[in-house]
Amino acid sequence: MSRDDDKTLVLLLAGGVGSRLNILVQTRAKPAVPFAGIYRIIDFSLSNIMNSGFSQVGVLTQYKPLSLMQHIGSGEAWDFTGRTRGVKILPPRTGSQDSDWYKGTADAVRQNIDFIKAHPSKELIILSGDHIYRMDLDDMLHFHRRKGADMTIGMMVVPREQIHQFGAGITNEEGRIVEWEEKPKVARTDLASMGIYVFDTAYLLRMLETFRDDLDFGMDIIPKAIAGDQVFAYPFRGYWRDVGTIQAYWEANMDLLRPDAPIAPEAWGIRPNPAAECRPADRTPARFAGGCLVQNSLIAAGCRIEGTVVNSVLSPGVQVAKGATVRDSILLHDCVVSEGAVVDLAILDKLVMVGQGAVVGHGDDKQVANRQQPKHLYTGITLIGKEAEVPAGTTIGRNCVVAPYRKGSEYPGPSIATGESV
Repeated sequence: MSRDDDKTLVLLLAGGVGSRLNILVQTRAKPAVPFAGIYRIIDFSLSNIMNSGFSQVGVLTQYKPLSLMQHIGSGEAWDFTGRTRGVKILPPRTGSQDSDWYKGTADAVRQNIDFIKAHPSKELIILSGDHIYRMDLDDMLHFHRRKGADMTIGMMVVPREQIHQFGAGITNEEGRIVEWEEKPKVARTDLASMGIYVFDTAYLLRMLETFRDDLDFGMDIIPKAIAGDQVFAYPFRGYWRDVGTIQAYWEANMDLLRPDAPIAPEAWGIRPNPAAECRPADRTPARFAGGCLVQNSLIAAGCRIEGTVVNSVLSPGVQVAKGATVRDSILLHDCVVSEGAVVDLAILDKLVMVGQGAVVGHGDDKQVANRQQPKHLYTGITLIGKEAEVPAGTTIGRNCVVAPYRKGSEYPGPSIATGESV
């Protein structure tokens, strides 16, 4: 479906640091983190835009944007090329000071008003590039029009004990938002913002002109808008997950493996970029040697499995040698698990080398949190950074972190206790 006649403009916010993803965002932006074997997180938002029929997109980047820019490229993978179609990468207008960077989600939009004015539109859709979901944005646009809204916010019901993580809205019988609290400590509602907005473009431009300092949608724009304007909640009832923490990222990958999987990227029409850096389209089919054991796992192209893989997600090019075991884990592109090694409840970034007989995820005590980042790692998951080495015979406990590019000679000894970092 084409919506070129409407000229609706989409802005995709993809500049957040995403620090709670720890070493996974040390070398890349959060939306560029690989997911589900062959995708990156941003592929879900880009595909939702494509599948909803919109074709003019601006991607607002900031933190470590290089891999994200390389991944998006010309936008051809999502059909964003042509005379009336396109995706534009919009970096921050930085000067010499950190203070020149975006000062909130709405400030990111404000700093790109020239791009908005250069692409005249009746409505403007704003969404984040770091969520896993499928959504018909065209339906949300029509809801916005039917309500005669100035602003429409995508919202969904969440458990009340989680509401402190979100913007929360109280609505009247018509669905209009009459009260708003940003990350409330005490829940008065279970209706949470997804960070997806539809604005009348002229209305948003007028609103942005009334602010001069730091500017965020949840803290500034929405409270002012509901005070006197037409702001409605668009109800969303499908799968949606913010994968902004290690635990949430691991759980979302594991959701792929459930018998009643609530997430189905291929069926949803989610597209990866087949010509991306790791070139998944050029990989040979996965190979499974005689005597290997694979249970309830996602194995991408280019993998070679000689050992055991259980309840795990393996990106392209992963090798699991004879006698090796991978369990409850996520291994990104081209990791090698050598003979007799064990990887248990761990996330390995790209090109990690696990030496012969090494153990990543040792011991039964999963409750001792990481000493340096206790709010990041506290459920037993161990992280191994990009291109790091785990020397042969090394034992690494639970909730541990091995920094990217760490070499075997830099380890303090053959055993890394639970909760420690290297």
